[in-house]
Amino acid sequence: MRPFVVRLRYHALMKAFQGRTAFVTGGASGIGLGIAETFVNVGMNVVLADLRADHIESALAKFQALGRGSSVHAIRLDVTDRAAMAAAADESERRFGRVHVLVNNAGVGIEGPLDKATYADWDFGLGVNLGGVINGLQTFLPRIRAHREGGYIVNTASLAALVTMPARMVMYVTGKAAVIALSEAIRTELLPEGIGVTVLCPGPVKSNIHELVRNRPERFKIESAFQQAASDLAQRKVSDLWMDPLEVGAKVLKAMQNDELYVITHGEWRAAAEARFQAMLTAMPTKVNPDLIASLRPPTKG
Repeated sequence: MRPFVVRLRYHALMKAFQGRTAFVTGGASGIGLGIAETFVNVGMNVVLADLRADHIESALAKFQALGRGSSVHAIRLDVTDRAAMAAAADESERRFGRVHVLVNNAGVGIEGPLDKATYADWDFGLGVNLGGVINGLQTFLPRIRAHREGGYIVNTASLAALVTMPARMVMYVTGKAAVIALSEAIRTELLPEGIGVTVLCPGPVKSNIHELVRNRPERFKIESAFQQAASDLAQRKVSDLWMDPLEVGAKVLKAMQNDELYVITHGEWRAAAEARFQAMLTAMPTKVNPDLIASLRPPTKG
């Protein structure tokens, strides 16, 4: 398909928000709810997929109070459960029809002492923060491609993945850094099909990501130092200095409208990011052989 035709189809989708459907994981609180409310405000239907029944109840009550209850549908979902993700996709289509926008937002702020890490901790942290994104893509992307009406994918990573973090954050930043790389990798292939990709890298936002103890499925629960760290983290107070989720939602919507790959919410860590990237560039040789790159390309057919 010719590039200008792709762009026309893509922009037509982005301008015609009314009646389109978005599936938002972790959509019943925090950043996910901010994105969902922003979408509803521009005429979209939104499926709130969330693990927490209490968050779902509160979110639905909020939309009812706003007079937008008919625009939302809630599904209780563990994003690490692939069968449940497929069932949620079917339910979304039964409720609102074709899904055009996928927001892989569900995440857990897992952290703890590296020397006390267990396989269960790793499986939980990566299962949600990376596996949940993969499960969303594997389930919804074929459906978005199949209806040939274009669409959009938003993946939530973290600003923490752009700077060097302490070892106690290793599980969190490992998953979030992978989400950035994943988003960058799929963007070029999907654009010709009229499907945009944005990766959200938020800093401090008023959310419930610190409520780790209540967000850990039973199969990942064991007695560990990370469980104690999660209990300690749950006591953290949300500061008035942190960004409002609705502001994040507005930034995401603007990025979709402008087809921007990155949304980075805070500039306070800019110097740390520059130092990290400069260290990489300094370590990279300046002498290059163009033929080396060519040798890595797949052979041409025929």
